[in-house]
Amino acid sequence: MSTTAARSKIMAGVRRTGTTPELAVRDAVRRLSVRFTTDNTDLPGSPDLANRRRHFAIFVHGCFWHRHANCARATTPSSNREFWSNKFKANARRDRRVVRALRRLGFKVMVIWECRTRDPVALTGRIRRFFDS
Repeated sequence: MSTTAARSKIMAGVRRTGTTPELAVRDAVRRLSVRFTTDNTDLPGSPDLANRRRHFAIFVHGCFWHRHANCARATTPSSNREFWSNKFKANARRDRRVVRALRRLGFKVMVIWECRTRDPVALTGRIRRFFDS
């Protein structure tokens, strides 16, 4: 299998919703008895979790795709570096634009990084502070 075909197969296996980090966040929010929806395509950026009445939106960002600063998971593939660099910059610009749009609509926005979802106690604490503030 060529390098391009191998990379293509890997990328095809990346899921958009229902990922392990997203499920961990959903569980943490449920433990706090906070209601949310996951079908949010009508909101800017299609947040992973949102509640229109309480005006909050939560994104669960993959460290690789969204470039979590100083994270070991935010690697850059060695082949086709220019493509990946442009792709990651565009993702970051879009992320900033989406957060601004949601805030203009009156939403409180939280971004949870994939690597921060591994400790359920710490995750629940961070989310609790988000709702308490």
